[in-house]
Amino acid sequence: MNTPQILVVDDENLWQELIERNLRDLNYRIFTSSSGQEALNMLHGPNRDFDLVILDKFMDGMDGIEVLRRIKIEPRLKTLPVVLASADTEPEKMLEGIRAGAYYYLTKPFSAQQLQAVVANALNQHRTIRKNSEELSQLKNCLALVNDISLSFRSREQAHNLTALFTVGCQLNLVHQLGLMELLLNAVEHGNLGLSYAEKSELIANDRLEAELNRRLNLPEYRDKTATVKFKRRGRSLIFTIYDQGAGFDWRPYLDMQVERLGDNHGRGIALANKMAFSGLNYHGAGNIVEATIISTV
Repeated sequence: MNTPQILVVDDENLWQELIERNLRDLNYRIFTSSSGQEALNMLHGPNRDFDLVILDKFMDGMDGIEVLRRIKIEPRLKTLPVVLASADTEPEKMLEGIRAGAYYYLTKPFSAQQLQAVVANALNQHRTIRKNSEELSQLKNCLALVNDISLSFRSREQAHNLTALFTVGCQLNLVHQLGLMELLLNAVEHGNLGLSYAEKSELIANDRLEAELNRRLNLPEYRDKTATVKFKRRGRSLIFTIYDQGAGFDWRPYLDMQVERLGDNHGRGIALANKMAFSGLNYHGAGNIVEATIISTV
């Protein structure tokens, strides 16, 4: 596996050095930039294949939001995860970064543990999306003919594979892709495997999420549970209905971005999906059935 390359963009040397120090021993190659324009030049440079950008929001000259927007309109860079860092904790300002395409909003000051967990999650997601999309790209023409299909899945890996399948077959953009992935992962983690919000927070912080999920998949009370995604294409409407066999949950607090959760290492996915990814997002039953609609533009 190639060593992940991370670009740290901040006009304050102190923050550059702090981030480098906290990531130094984790087998990453760290590059630094002190301005937005310099960062864009590096991202467009030859032989530069970055896996993650950690970007300061407030910089002299071109600010982080403008850099982020320019990254997200580039076809080659639009799937590149960007972690936006800022001391600004005003809810609307934090949402501005998420809406512009940031993978995560990291509030300064942050701990080494929080930084490391966010970086690891972003890199894993980026690696999975790229790998699966490459493997499925050759099936694009066949998948485009599918109007109705029902598929079952049990694990995070299978949820990632299905996300890639629908991304290629339906030509989903990155926002739709991430929104659908969030719903499929929730069906596995919080639905069938009964993982609580607090448990997931702790497991991510200690880099034990994957191990715990694999352990639960093999327990008698969970190993026969499956989740299902039913897909319907109706004109330009792409309708995904996801079912899990869990006890359900109160989804209402998660439909909007809550200030108290913005600093957590997860928990923003449903709100982002609701506000940005889907034209409709509706929960049914006890919360273990969700229907998401995307209006296709292709």
